[in-house]
This record gives sequence, C-alpha cells and structure tokens, in this order.
Amino acid sequence: MQEFIDQFPDEEACRHYLAKVRWGDAFVCPFCPSHAAWNIRRGKFRCTTCGRDVSVTARTVFQYTRIPLRLWFQAIWCLVSQKHGASALGLSRALGIKRQKTGWHLLRKIRTAMIRPGRERLSGAVEVDEVFIGGVRPRIGGRSSLGKTLVLIAAEDKTRTIGRIRMQVIKDASFQSLSSAIEAMVDTGSTLHTDGWLGYRGIERKSYRHIITERNPSEPGNDPTPLVHRIASLLKRWLLGTYQGGVQSGGLQSYLDEFVFRFNRRTSRSRGKLFYRIIQHMTHATEA
Repeated sequence: MQEFIDQFPDEEACRHYLAKVRWGDAFVCPFCPSHAAWNIRRGKFRCTTCGRDVSVTARTVFQYTRIPLRLWFQAIWCLVSQKHGASALGLSRALGIKRQKTGWHLLRKIRTAMIRPGRERLSGAVEVDEVFIGGVRPRIGGRSSLGKTLVLIAAEDKTRTIGRIRMQVIKDASFQSLSSAIEAMVDTGSTLHTDGWLGYRGIERKSYRHIITERNPSEPGNDPTPLVHRIASLLKRWLLGTYQGGVQSGGLQSYLDEFVFRFNRRTSRSRGKLFYRIIQHMTHATEA
C-alpha cells in the first residue's frame, strides 16, 4: 500500500501511468498513423500531423467520468490487494466515498475489465456441470430453477489440480443452452466430462470428445463432477462472505466474472501485475 501511495500521489501521476499503459513509449493518434504529439495540458495531447486533441482517457472506460483517476486507481488496488475483494459498501467506507452508489458504479466498471476480450477458451480435459445460485427455496424434480439462477461451470482437469475455469449464466439446462455456453467457454477438440444429464447428449456433434460419468445411487459419496462442485462451493462461500449473499440474479454474471478472474490468478504473488492487467483492460475496453 505504501508503494502504491508513493507511485500515485496525485492526478498527474495517474494520467502519466495511464498514458504509459495505453501507448507505451510512444504516443499513438487514434485518428491518423502519427506517433508524435505535443503535451498541451493535463492529460491532453495534440497530434502533430492531424492537429486533433487527444485525451489519455478518450475511448476508455475512464472517458467522461467525473470520478478522479486517483480514486479509480485506489478502488482497483483495494480489489486486487484483498483476497476476497470488497462490497460496494466496504469499498465506499475504505475510500471515504459518501454515496454507496458511487462505490457500486466503480465496482461494476472494474468488473467489466476483469474479462479480457478474445480470451482463450479452455482446452484439454474439461469438467462441465450446472449449479443453482440463490437462496433456499422449495424445489421440484428435474432441473427447474424455481427462482434461482442456473450457472454453467467449466473447469480444466489438470489431474492433481484445477486449471482455469469459466462460468456463465444460462436460462435452462436444455441442449441448446448448454451447447451454446460450452462452445463459448471450451475449445473444440477438448474432452468434456459430464454427468448423465440428457442436455449433454449429442455434444460430441460439436467437435468434442464426450465422457459421461453416471451418478451411482448406491454410493452417496460418488460425484461425477467433483471439480465443478468444489468450485461451486468456493463461489457460494465467497458470495456469502464478501457480499452477504446480497447478489441479484440480473447482475450475477459480473460477480461470476470477478470470481473467475480471482480464481485463475490465485497463484499470482504480484498484486501490481493484477492491477496493471485491469488498468490495461479498462484502457482498451472501448477502443475501436
């Protein structure tokens, strides 16, 4: 934290860092091929070729924001430096933000940057299963959600450990919904391990190898998809511990994205690198 404070003492330091992440060692004009510009005022550059003024925040998540960059940076650092993240209320209290809505806005924007556009899909041996997220409600047979949210979880099986994971909210457990989500999360040619649910039957037609493990009723401890259920348990514990379970179904995907970001980088010892990645994604998130 002390190093962070020393590196970003004011708005000018934040703007300089943002320009470095976005353009590297040389300015790049978004309107022409020029790499030369005059630094005319705070965060503003004038292209020497086309004469247009370019802001360091233009075409980024930070464009048009009224929130100081230093506050954005502090919020991002709070999220990446804490193992379990922070709620909007907790973040508002930590940063001295008077309006909780502002803290919620910061979190929502930061979460969108936790997913890199065009990221690689999972590959190799991948375990896939659906879980219900939501409070305790009466249930009927089958896989009807009854007010809960159905989430498809995919996890790379690395034999002795869990590799990367992906999560996606799905509307039902039909073949159409499951296959569409799987195609978005898992690379073709991979080996899918699922239970015997009928919704997975025929997935091999999508260029996957499919291995079915039927649940044995005579063995209560037998779990066809143990990796997925381990991840689901960690997810529910995280939602309950960090957000006290107060996550609405409409915004659940953004929370899943944050959990995936944290889980896939769980072995990283460099908080600064995680901070850099989020700034990098936020810088290029809305560029053409």
